[in-house]
Amino acid sequence: MFGSSRFTLPAVPAVLLSIVSVQGGAAIAKGLFPVLGAAGTASVRIGLSALVLLAVVRPRLGLLRAAQWRAVVPYGLALGAMNFLFYGALARIPLGLAVTLEFVGPLGLALAGSRRWVDGVWVVLAAAGIALIAPWRSTGVDVLGLGLALAAGACWAVYIVLGRRTAALLPGAPAVAVGMLFAALPVLPFGVAGGGLLALTPHLLLLGAGLAVFSSVLPFTLEMQALRTLPTRTFSILMSLEPVAAAVSGWLLLGERLTPGQWLAVLFIVVASAGATLTTPAAAPAVGGE
Repeated sequence: MFGSSRFTLPAVPAVLLSIVSVQGGAAIAKGLFPVLGAAGTASVRIGLSALVLLAVVRPRLGLLRAAQWRAVVPYGLALGAMNFLFYGALARIPLGLAVTLEFVGPLGLALAGSRRWVDGVWVVLAAAGIALIAPWRSTGVDVLGLGLALAAGACWAVYIVLGRRTAALLPGAPAVAVGMLFAALPVLPFGVAGGGLLALTPHLLLLGAGLAVFSSVLPFTLEMQALRTLPTRTFSILMSLEPVAAAVSGWLLLGERLTPGQWLAVLFIVVASAGATLTTPAAAPAVGGE
């Protein structure tokens, strides 16, 4: 796992495998929603991910300084809120649309404060993408689902900002492991209240373990490995492919078909994300999205 040379992949294949893993995990999650609900599924994913990461990384919690706790706790809470809101969106709208709208958060962060004309192009493209998805007429797209996806994107932007602060005080793997522990706090109460966790069976728990591995443990491992050698800008451009991968995964694994206009929206936001990465100085990697 973390830092083990036996499992080292070249950086670009590692990022691409991470993207495929995340979208496969999202498909597993959507299959669990009818039994566990979105909150219950998020609770299982985050709870099991935290246990696996803590067992693998074994961070020395007793040696963390007060400044490190002040950084990692809000980082973890933002991570939990992001995943909870994303699963809420995923329960209502297709996977491709949920990931596409979630990407608006880090894209907005990358463009925040910019006054260059070229960045205005990316803003217009992203706005056009959102407009193509928005249910201006009765299109059958759930409005609450769209709102939850955008809220998840806002949490993703906050998560990136807090992640920078945390990374400066705590190395990557321990930060993710401890952060995942606190990510469970805003999610577990809803999972318990919704009653989905009471429906857990050994079979569902096994699926939940697969969800944790594919959605959290494996992607975080691969992404941190890739970031050791891959320029941040290149990494972020590759991550911009996630909405396309999500739309294709939704089609292949879940039978979700997007309209031509929705596919165009995905393309607009992918181009805006990649373009902003290329033209914005000091672009931050969008690690660990949904």
